[in-house]
Amino acid sequence: MIDREILRHSVIGNVFQALREDLGDGDISARLIPAERMAQARVISREDMVLCGQDWVAETFRQLDPEVTLHWSVADGMAVRAGATLLELHGRARSLLSGERTALNFLQTLSATATAVQSCVQALAGLSTRLLDTRKTLPGLRIAQKYAVLCGGGENHRLGLYDAFLIKENHILACGSISAAVAQARQLAAGKPVEVEVETLAELQEAISAGSDIVMLDNFDRAGMIEAVRYTAGRVKLEASGGIDRAELRAIAETGVDFISMGSITKHIHACDLSMRLL
Repeated sequence: MIDREILRHSVIGNVFQALREDLGDGDISARLIPAERMAQARVISREDMVLCGQDWVAETFRQLDPEVTLHWSVADGMAVRAGATLLELHGRARSLLSGERTALNFLQTLSATATAVQSCVQALAGLSTRLLDTRKTLPGLRIAQKYAVLCGGGENHRLGLYDAFLIKENHILACGSISAAVAQARQLAAGKPVEVEVETLAELQEAISAGSDIVMLDNFDRAGMIEAVRYTAGRVKLEASGGIDRAELRAIAETGVDFISMGSITKHIHACDLSMRLL
């Protein structure tokens, strides 16, 4: 799980940067409206989706105008149908209009991630294999998208380069061997998980012997995964990775791997279709 304090700081920073990018030195279109005019607005989903992003929407209007009130009809992680009302807002018309695009940008993007994840999790229903995200996230939205993955029913891989080792081909080449890389990792940070990416069964054998916690099977075919699961016999956790799409998920999970990681759930998303209208 993402630490709540890390999440809170991420929300504040994301919104601050987004508003600065959008508003510059002021919303000149909003100045067409009298400053004292009040208004109500409604946010509607135009497609089936899984909601995610409430904290980012709330923070957008908190930074713009703390007097704007928000009333949500659904919560993060809930599936909604096309045409559903997600949110009603009340406040100064200028504030509602100035915050509209920033709020919807966060909501449509994070909901898209949660929606994609839920679809993949549903494909794994009844199996023990768990879906993981990757670091292939939108720049600046790492924590936000990792949170969206949780809302969709998936799980987080490492958050960054600091919380776990992932020893890949170039690390192995630079260290001299898998065994040397794992040994060095244990010396540097004994409490951190150590995962090794392998491309052959021989490398899998070395990774297990070296004491890895998790082994990533990089671009193994299904027959190779089945053999890897048989050989490993539960001694380490196995993660399947490498260009996996939803159509392959169940067949890969049925090989017996513990995890499947997918970059597409964060990098190939299609923003959900939302609209906000003044009432």
